[in-house]
Amino acid sequence: MRRTVYAVAAVAVAILVAVQVTSDRHRSDPAVAGAEVPTVAVGADVLAGIAVIPERIHDHDYRRAAFGDAWTDDTSAPGGHDGCDTRDDVLNRDLVDKTFTSTARCPTAVATGTLHDPYTNAVIHFTRGNQTGASVQIDHIVPLALAWDLGARAWPADERTRFANDPANLLAVQGRANQDKGDKEPANWMPPNHAFWCQYAVQFAAVLRGYALPVDERSATKLRAAAATCPTG
Repeated sequence: MRRTVYAVAAVAVAILVAVQVTSDRHRSDPAVAGAEVPTVAVGADVLAGIAVIPERIHDHDYRRAAFGDAWTDDTSAPGGHDGCDTRDDVLNRDLVDKTFTSTARCPTAVATGTLHDPYTNAVIHFTRGNQTGASVQIDHIVPLALAWDLGARAWPADERTRFANDPANLLAVQGRANQDKGDKEPANWMPPNHAFWCQYAVQFAAVLRGYALPVDERSATKLRAAAATCPTG
């Protein structure tokens, strides 16, 4: 069955209308963390093509294991099939001023680096390690538990694994902000850094659209308001 997928590159694209391509693989294109603010045409709806439902219904049988191993080494990830898992690849994509080390699983793992955190606007110095590494975490823009409630429970297992490792749905962010967000929908959590609301709304909508997920009414209102802060073009 062919599915409609929307090309993302969402934090860098000018949105006039949703850009559609067709593919047998249900995947968004990689996001670029820290890219320029997208422009949105006057009158354009950031949620075009996305179903709006009355509210999110929490499904209490959610389990992280339903989305596969925490991270995979996928050929579609920023580094390709390089022996490094998705987390390593996203750190490499999103951090600057990096140094590298070789680990048993990744020959080019980020050892140190700097994150300009989009969620808080903080500058965070990253050092690899169980404790210090927790200062930078990888966030699912559309949380896994939220996706589960919105329909991912009905997906085949490999689809959920792809979703959990899709770089278009991943950002390196401040660990505390990631924990504060948890599995909250936009109605209940938006980045403390209001300057990032435009990018967040555009990217959140692009992931929903790419995976044919709906959005609840309160979150739709929040995302449209956030997208209204985008420059027009």
